[in-house]
Amino acid sequence: MSQAEETAEITTGGARGIDDRKNAAIRYVFFSCALVTVLTTLGIILVLIQGSVEFFQQVSILEYLTGTEWSPVIRPRSYGVLPLVWGTLIITVGSALIAIPIGTATAIYLSEYADPQVRKIVKPTLEILAGIPTIVYGFFALSFITPIIQYFVPDTGTFNAAAGAIVVGIMIIPMVSSLSEDAMSAVPDDLRNAAYGLGATKFEVSTRVVVPASLSGVIASYILALSRAIGETMAVTLAAGMSPQITTDPFEPIQTMTAYMVQIGISDVSVGSIGYQSLFAVGLTLFAMTLSMNLISLWIKSRYREEYQ
Repeated sequence: MSQAEETAEITTGGARGIDDRKNAAIRYVFFSCALVTVLTTLGIILVLIQGSVEFFQQVSILEYLTGTEWSPVIRPRSYGVLPLVWGTLIITVGSALIAIPIGTATAIYLSEYADPQVRKIVKPTLEILAGIPTIVYGFFALSFITPIIQYFVPDTGTFNAAAGAIVVGIMIIPMVSSLSEDAMSAVPDDLRNAAYGLGATKFEVSTRVVVPASLSGVIASYILALSRAIGETMAVTLAAGMSPQITTDPFEPIQTMTAYMVQIGISDVSVGSIGYQSLFAVGLTLFAMTLSMNLISLWIKSRYREEYQ
């Protein structure tokens, strides 16, 4: 081997070594970023568990899970979380009744009926709703939705579950419509053309071919939107009130788990008291609910993706 060839090989080897070190450094940077997110999640879980353990050392878990009265600060004290869970579920179910049909219909329109130019305008406009601060939605519910409800149901108070459910339903429509539209647009055109070749109409292709073929993404959008509804805070705090109770009347005030956490967080409850520790128990309950829904979403996506591949 000539000296020139040896010099070229050394130069190439040196450059390759520098590239390897750069790649290794970049890999460690990305790994560190991923590690930060994992450690943050673990830290949140550990804090919730630690605070909840201190709470349940003073309160029976059975009383917490089955009690129908919630008043951990004001005497007579009671620690049944069911009123908060009930209020959260009312908001979640009510918002789902609004967001799922409207969001799905919007997604079908954008995917199957809208012209490309119309889609470019309508979809970003819809997604603007997701960028509006939630406290603005709360004031919107107080100043616009609640007066409309009071016009038809005069006995309705300023705070009520119906206004909270409606405003949260409006909030999560963009999530349902955008994610569902992405799933429907990903359906191969071969399926549509085959259906048209069999004489199917546009509506039949949309509802009997496209929607079933994109079912995993559509259902995942539902569950993610409902997870957002469960964790919504400021809008329901302003619209639904802070009255923990189990009621089937949507025009009565209620309190969700997130609204309770806001109430205690801004109050003068002393650190270490039973009222303060209840924050961690409620937070852990809320975390368990949203985690369960996300796991169900992942299972549904994997289950139906296998079916349609």
